Amino acid sequence: MYSITANGVNAYKTNLKINNSLFEGTLNDKLISGDFLKINDYQFHILYNNKSYNVDVVKLNAEQKTMTLKINSIKFNLSLKDKYDELLHNLGLDNLATKKVSEIKAPMPGMVLNVLVKEGDVVKKGDTLIILEAMKMENSLKSPTDGIIKKIAIIKGVAVEKNQLLIQF
Repeated sequence: MYSITANGVNAYKTNLKINNSLFEGTLNDKLISGDFLKINDYQFHILYNNKSYNVDVVKLNAEQKTMTLKINSIKFNLSLKDKYDELLHNLGLDNLATKKVSEIKAPMPGMVLNVLVKEGDVVKKGDTLIILEAMKMENSLKSPTDGIIKKIAIIKGVAVEKNQLLIQF
């Protein structure tokens, strides 16, 4: 049994099985079945209730169990939970699986072009922290987690080596 949340609002319980080109199972306790055709790794065609659906996988994050699908040109953001995720949530242990990141190291040797944060700044996951030039290209190093900048170990204009400590959270 899986729980799917679409666009952060609609929740569905499903237990679908795919057998060759057919799918069948339940969706919110209602029996459903249809035809399923895999075109390539990111495109599918579905026939359900005599209607045709073109499905494109726009974005897939297997670690977070999220995906963005485009179904007949309409985007849907989906979040998937299996029975183990539900069990961990019910036990209050669902946040233990998150990986705690305490530092950022240089992914490659290069020159620090800009440091966009200072010690004590509160950052969100995905915020750009440092601009690093490597092989004549500017690379934005982004925060892998929400947190507070504890220490900045580099300064603008200084060369860094691979795996050198840049920032501590």
